[in-house]
Formats: sequence, C-alpha cells, structure tokens
Amino acid sequence: MKRRRSIAFASIASAACSHADAIVTRWLSDGRREGREWVAKNPKRADGRSGSFKVNLNTGRWGDFATGDKGGDLISLAAFLFDMKQDEAALQVADMLGLDAYE
Repeated sequence: MKRRRSIAFASIASAACSHADAIVTRWLSDGRREGREWVAKNPKRADGRSGSFKVNLNTGRWGDFATGDKGGDLISLAAFLFDMKQDEAALQVADMLGLDAYE
C-alpha cells in the first residue's frame, strides 16, 4: 500500500512569508504598507475604508479587528479570501510560489 504524502504546511507558510509583500499586494491590492503591516479593506465585507484588516508581513498573521476573523499565516489568509479549505489553500500557495507542496 502506497503511503500518502503530507502537505508541507509549515514549509509553504514559511516560504509565503518570504514573499509576503508580493502576495499581499496581489491579493489585497487596495492596501498600503504601515511599518511591517499591510493595511487593507476586507474584501469579504462592505468595508468602507482600510484600517481594521491587517496582515503582519513578518509572520503572516492577519486579522480583521472589526469582525474577529483572523489567522496565523498566509495559507489561512488565502483560505479566508478565496473560500477554500486549508489544504486547498496550501496547494494553491505552493503552486503560486513554484514549490513542491508535499513533505
């Protein structure tokens, strides 16, 4: 029986952090840099102005302080923004970065 390979979530999330600037400008193009954070409108709600939705460019942690939505890395941000499961988001992020998604 062939063993199924596991998705390399930690490696993908780490690589995504290395490219956080490029990723967030692509996914949240209406935002702006404030120090090490990307501040943007939350595209999942009728957000009138940016300020409550932030992504830490060092860690990938993100949150919308108006709604309580949050996550620990850019994979979870992709899952949130594009209505995907975590594994689907990890595969998409790995593909976008040209990585092997499996351990």
